[in-house]
Amino acid sequence: MSFVLGITGGIASGKTTVVDFFRAKGFPIVDGDIVAREVVEPGTEGLKSLEKAFGSEIIEKTGGLDRKKLGALIFHDEEKRNLLNKTLDPFIRGEIKRQTEEAKKSNDLVIVDVPLLYEGKYEAMMDEVAVVYVTPEIQLNRLMARNKLTKKEALGRINSQLSLDEKRERADILIDNCGSQETTRQQVLDWLKENKYVS
Repeated sequence: MSFVLGITGGIASGKTTVVDFFRAKGFPIVDGDIVAREVVEPGTEGLKSLEKAFGSEIIEKTGGLDRKKLGALIFHDEEKRNLLNKTLDPFIRGEIKRQTEEAKKSNDLVIVDVPLLYEGKYEAMMDEVAVVYVTPEIQLNRLMARNKLTKKEALGRINSQLSLDEKRERADILIDNCGSQETTRQQVLDWLKENKYVS
């Protein structure tokens, strides 16, 4: 029986670091961000649907998606942002599901990395969900440092997501990433040992 562990967090909470620990141990990763890019590659049904929804000006001469133009269209327009999500959701969800089922065939544990897991209601596809947690102060400072943002810009990005505290409440497993990478890695190892995925 294969176990599907969803991993999520907030922006700059260290989710990628945690996913990399699982990857280093050889577990397959279904990456929601990569899937979201793949479903709008030139010639895909996803890209055709986007063109239908937003017009041909979002398509580059080479046939690829002009992310800058699309970004500018949806940036300050919630209606268009919702349209984008509604248009791509079936493609992203379907592909995540397909890749997860494929990985389950030959692995005891499959990691599904979805940044907006709760926002997108993906928890139904998981056996359990692990949330990578940091305090709001650490999250803000890391994001400002990582993306060279002002406090206001960073808060804007953080507040556009479900709060980490709310995600923490809903988590089956909590990975505390407030300390060093080593402490975080140890938590992942402990969980893997406890569940007999590594000896």
